[in-house]
Amino acid sequence: CLGITNMDPLEHDLLFERFLNPERISMPDFDIDFCMRRRPEVIEYVSKKYGNVSQIITFGSMKARAAVRDVGRVMGLPYGDVDRIAKLIPATLGMTLAKALEIEPKLKDLSRKQEGVARLLEIAAAIEGFPRHASTHAAGVVISDEPLTEYVALYKGGNDDVVTQYDMKSIEKIGLIKFDFLGLKTLTLIDDAIKMIGRRTGEGVDIDAIPLDDPLVYKKLSDGDTAGVFQLESSGMT
Repeated sequence: CLGITNMDPLEHDLLFERFLNPERISMPDFDIDFCMRRRPEVIEYVSKKYGNVSQIITFGSMKARAAVRDVGRVMGLPYGDVDRIAKLIPATLGMTLAKALEIEPKLKDLSRKQEGVARLLEIAAAIEGFPRHASTHAAGVVISDEPLTEYVALYKGGNDDVVTQYDMKSIEKIGLIKFDFLGLKTLTLIDDAIKMIGRRTGEGVDIDAIPLDDPLVYKKLSDGDTAGVFQLESSGMT
């Protein structure tokens, strides 16, 4: 009814429980997707309309490999040696130094035999997970009823963007609502494809009228041919 999605929720039994559920404790979660080319215009628009608008900071944390490399540099160890040690840490999601020492026998062996390596890993483990640098959250925007400086310290980002000094979880804790204005390359891709089809064939395509039971689409998904398909291209989904 509100037009917030082109998909008919009643036809497909989709429940908007996040808005209707009285047991939900946290703030509502607003995710709004835009073609990535024009996302900055949306932020500019809400900034002019509401005045008290800021993007949100995000902190890059010290991952296991980065911690080893940074500590090695400070300790003055040869770059090649440190690089070899860092590369022994498996490049998998959520990897920590403690896990790496358990599953990589070469790393464990080096740590046991060489005092310098043991010291390097000990210090790296102590700083692992600490914030390493600040950047602007890819989507989060705060819109406030009062000047934001009444609630939160602000920070000037890399492109002179105004950014909160609190991350998204802390922003919600102090009572401000976060809106996610996502710039999706998928929407840009769909828009480009429709325009290209129009130019080449002279026919318009209504993206909202495409059938959802096309057997060829499901054949592609069954084959794992999901590269470039939004929400389906990660290794787990594939």
